[in-house]
Amino acid sequence: MDIKKLLREYMLTPARSGYEGEMARRLKQDLAPFCDEVALDRNGNCIGKIGGRETGVPGAMIFGHMDQLGFIVRKIEDDGYIQIDRLGGIPEKVLPGLEIVIRTENGAWRPGLIGVKSHHATPDEEKYRVDRVGSLFVDIGAADAREVRAQDIHEGCPAVYRPAFTELLGNRVCGTAVDNRGACACLVAIAEELQRERPAGDVYLVGTVWEEFNLRGAMLAARTVRPDIAVSLDVTLAGDTKDLSSRYDDLLGKGPCVQLYSFHGRGTLNGTLPHEGLFRLAKESAAKIGCPFQRFASLGILTDASYIQLEGKGVACLEMGFPARYTHSPVEVCDTGDIGGLARLAAAMMRGLDKNFRLERL
Repeated sequence: MDIKKLLREYMLTPARSGYEGEMARRLKQDLAPFCDEVALDRNGNCIGKIGGRETGVPGAMIFGHMDQLGFIVRKIEDDGYIQIDRLGGIPEKVLPGLEIVIRTENGAWRPGLIGVKSHHATPDEEKYRVDRVGSLFVDIGAADAREVRAQDIHEGCPAVYRPAFTELLGNRVCGTAVDNRGACACLVAIAEELQRERPAGDVYLVGTVWEEFNLRGAMLAARTVRPDIAVSLDVTLAGDTKDLSSRYDDLLGKGPCVQLYSFHGRGTLNGTLPHEGLFRLAKESAAKIGCPFQRFASLGILTDASYIQLEGKGVACLEMGFPARYTHSPVEVCDTGDIGGLARLAAAMMRGLDKNFRLERL
C-alpha cells in the first residue's frame, strides 16, 4: 500500500469536527476492499469489521479520529469582513496572514484569509504581540455582508486551514491535518494486513468523529462495537526539534510509539494509564516482527481512549501513535515510514490475541 499517496488524499480532504462526512465516506470506500463490512453509524463514525477465525477471543477496536480542528464563523460585519472563533486547540500565534477555507451551508468550500496589519503601518509595540482570534478578521474579497451571504456563508459555518500537502526529504511530509489523517491511513493499512492473515478474534477498524471538539465520537462508536480491547492511534509530540529535544525522546523515522501516560488537566481532568497486558503484547509483537518502537509519556495531551476505557464494565486500552512535529499548526510534519510501522505493529498485536489474553488489569 502506498501510504504516502493515501495520506496526501486524506490531508487534502477538509473535515472539521462536526463536518466529517466527506472524509468518512472516503475512508469507508478505502476500507471496503479489506473488511467484511463497513458502515457509517448515525453519529458519522466509520466502522469496518474484520471477522475473527475463532469464538471466545476478546474483540478489539482500533481507532483514529477523522476530524480536524478549525474555526467557526461568529459574525459577518457590514463591510464584508468575517469574525471567527476557534474550534479546538488552534495556536493563535500562527493565524495572521493565514489562508483558510470556509464551508458554505450548501457544502462548497470558499477560500479566504486571516488579515494581518500591513508591516509598514505596524508600530513597534505590536510587532511582537500575539493577536487573539477575537481581534482578527477573515477577508474573502467581499465588498459587504450581502456579498458574503450571497456565497451562502453565514454565522455558524465551519472553516479550516487551507488544505495542504508537501513532500519533504525521504519519507517526510508536511501540511495540514497530519493529526490525525495519519491514523486514518494507518487504519486502511491495518485492514490490508489483517485481510491477508486473519486474526483469531473480531477486529473493528474505526474512524471517529468529534475528537478535536470534545472527544466523544469514539465513545459512541464503542457503544456500537462493545469491544473488550481498544487501541487508540494518534500523533505523539516529536522530540527532535530544537524546542522539544530536552522534553521528549521520540524521533521521526525511528518507528511507531506506545504512549505510556497521558493526562489533560485543563478542564477535562482525564487521561489514560496503559493496560499492562496490552503493552506486553505490543513489546512481544514488535520483537516478533522486528519492528522498532518508541515509548512516549506526557502531560497536556489527551486521546479519546480516556473515555472509551470507561465504557461498559471497562475496556482495556492502549494508546499508540506516530511522532509528529508542529502539531495543531498548518505545517505539521511526519514520517510515513512510522505510520507503516504502526500498521504492521498493530496488525501483529491483533494476530497475537487469543483466548488466554487477560483483560483484567491486575
